[in-house]
Amino acid sequence: MTFSEALHVLLHAFLETLKSIPFLFIAYLLMEFIEHKASEKMESSLRKLNKAGPAIGTALGCIPQCGFSGTASNLYTTGIITEGTLIAVFLATSDEAIPLLISNPEAHGAIWKLLLCKLGIGIVAGFAIDLIYRLMRVKKAPMDLCEDCGCDEEKNIWIPTIKHTVKISIFILIVNIILGFAIALLGHDRLNAILLSGSLAQPFVTALIGLIPNCAVSVALTELYIGGSLSFGSAVAGLCSGAGIGLTVLFKSNKNWKENLRIVGILYLISSIFGFVLMLCGV
Repeated sequence: MTFSEALHVLLHAFLETLKSIPFLFIAYLLMEFIEHKASEKMESSLRKLNKAGPAIGTALGCIPQCGFSGTASNLYTTGIITEGTLIAVFLATSDEAIPLLISNPEAHGAIWKLLLCKLGIGIVAGFAIDLIYRLMRVKKAPMDLCEDCGCDEEKNIWIPTIKHTVKISIFILIVNIILGFAIALLGHDRLNAILLSGSLAQPFVTALIGLIPNCAVSVALTELYIGGSLSFGSAVAGLCSGAGIGLTVLFKSNKNWKENLRIVGILYLISSIFGFVLMLCGV
C-alpha cells in the first residue's frame, strides 16, 4: 500500500465519522432531555410510537445515509424503541448504495426495485419480530448510558451530550480506520472471488460481508452488482445486513452482548434468506 492510498483510507475514515456526528449528537441530546427534562407523559407518548415503529424506522432508514442507524442503536439501548424497529432500520439502511446507483445511468432501474425490497423486508421483519416478542413476553431492559461516566450528576444536558458524542465518535473513527485498511488490503479482485460469483450460496456470503460496519462494503457490493458480479438478490442480502454505523454503536452502547449477538444473528438470517428467495425468483 502506497502512502497516498493510506492517506486516502485515513481521510475517508475521518469523513465517514464526521458525517455520523450530527446524528449521534441529536440522539444523545434527545435521550438526555427525556431523562432530565421531559415529563412522564412525554416519555410515555414516545414509547407508544413503538406500535408504528418498524414502519417509521424503515422509512427513515431508506434515506441514503448511515447515521440514523447509529441513532436507532442508542434509542434501542435506552429502551425508547423496540428491537423490531431497530432491525427494521438496520435492514432499510443503504449507506452509499442509492447515490452510486443514481450516478450510474444503466443502474437507474434498480433504484426503486432496491428501495421497495428494503421497505418490504424492513416493515414485515420489524412487525413480525415485535409480535413474536410480545407473544413470548420478551422485554428489553433499558440501560443508562451515563452509568459509568458520572453524567447523571450533571444538571446541564449539553455537557453529557457532548461527552457521549465525542466518546462514540472516537470509537467509530478507530473502527473505520481498521476496517478501511483491511478492505483496501483485501482488494477488489479478491473480494470478487470470495463472493462466489454465480453460486446459490452467494446471498449468504454477501449478507455476512454486509455485516462489516463500514460504508466501503456497501460501495463494493453496489459496484460489483453494477458490474454484473452479483445477482440482485445477493446485492439485496448484503445491503440489508449492512447497517452502517448501527452495529458499531450498538456494541459500544449496549452492554448486553448476548442481546447484541442475537440482533446480529437475526439481521443476518433475514437478509440472507430474503436475498436467496429473490435470487431463486430471478428478480
